[in-house]
Amino acid sequence: MASEARKQELIKSIYHAVIDMDEAKTRKLCLEALDEGIDAYHTVTHGLTAAMDRVGVLYAERTYFVPELLLCSDALYAGLEVLRPYLKINELATRRQIIIGTVEGDIHDIGKNLVKIMFEAAGWEVRDLGRDVALPRFLEEYKKQRADIIAISALMTTSMLAMPRVIKMVRAEYPDVAIMVGGAPLTREIATSYGADGYAENAGTAVPEAQTMLARLGK
Repeated sequence: MASEARKQELIKSIYHAVIDMDEAKTRKLCLEALDEGIDAYHTVTHGLTAAMDRVGVLYAERTYFVPELLLCSDALYAGLEVLRPYLKINELATRRQIIIGTVEGDIHDIGKNLVKIMFEAAGWEVRDLGRDVALPRFLEEYKKQRADIIAISALMTTSMLAMPRVIKMVRAEYPDVAIMVGGAPLTREIATSYGADGYAENAGTAVPEAQTMLARLGK
């Protein structure tokens, strides 16, 4: 087992490897983390997804652009490929279902994909609608699946304005459905004003937020 200092060193190195767009190094370091007994979920949340959160900031600041974003995501997925088989499944969540998608007019899906991975790792059944999802499709899919949660993502200040429209549309037919939202331009206050039941600040907090939200709603 790695010492705490070694654990922090490896996680920090993985974090920087993703930001540095180094796919091979990310894969190698994730293998080392497994070999040294570091929990895979901890490596994903504090190494990989934390790095992509930082990449999102760099993209918003126009320090990184689309090519850098794509190369960072390649490094991320290389690490996830190594770690995913070792992620522990929460048996309490194995029967849970979630519908997830990025709203119409928004083609960004890296954050949404990270959230999807975290839910799958926690044992949830995920119905991924993809990106640029026509607003009525969330309701149509819920009618088919009757999932525990609808999760809506938006990465732009313009596209996030579609969120309250989706929520209103769904709630008109299913007032009690649990809905959570997330994405870079949102805050918990905005999520609440839109009528959402929950808000995930990042991929690492999405599953705990969903579980807390369902417990609060008595579901």
